[in-house]
Amino acid sequence: QVQLVESGGGLVEAGGSLRLSCAASGIIFSVNHMAWYRQAPGSQRDMVAVITRYGSTNYADSVKGRFTISRDNAKNTVYLQMNSLKPEDTAVYYCNADPKPFRVANWARPGDYWGQGTQVTVSD
Repeated sequence: QVQLVESGGGLVEAGGSLRLSCAASGIIFSVNHMAWYRQAPGSQRDMVAVITRYGSTNYADSVKGRFTISRDNAKNTVYLQMNSLKPEDTAVYYCNADPKPFRVANWARPGDYWGQGTQVTVSD
C-alpha cells in the first residue's frame, strides 16, 4: 500500500531552520508530483510548495525566498528546507503525492495520497 512518512519536524526558535523529509513507498515516485501542505490549529490545510515530476517548483507567497522544495527520485524522498522560520510557520506539515496532471501540479487541489504529518513549532 502507499505510504508517505514525514520526519524532521520539531521546536525551533524564530530565525532558525528545519529540514523536513517525506519518504514514499508503494508508488512510482518519479511519476508523482509532490507537495507540502500545512495546517495550523483552527485553519484549513494550505499548500506550501510543490515540485512536479519534471522538477519545476512553486511556492506560496508566504514562504517564497525562505523555503525550498526538492526531490531525490533515487531515494523516493521529497524535502522541504525551511529557513528564517517565523512563529506563523507553526503548523502540522503534510506530504502529498499526486500521479495525475492538473491537480497539485497546477496548485489546484491535492493528490490522492497523504502522510501522517509532522509538527513544526516556531517560538518567538
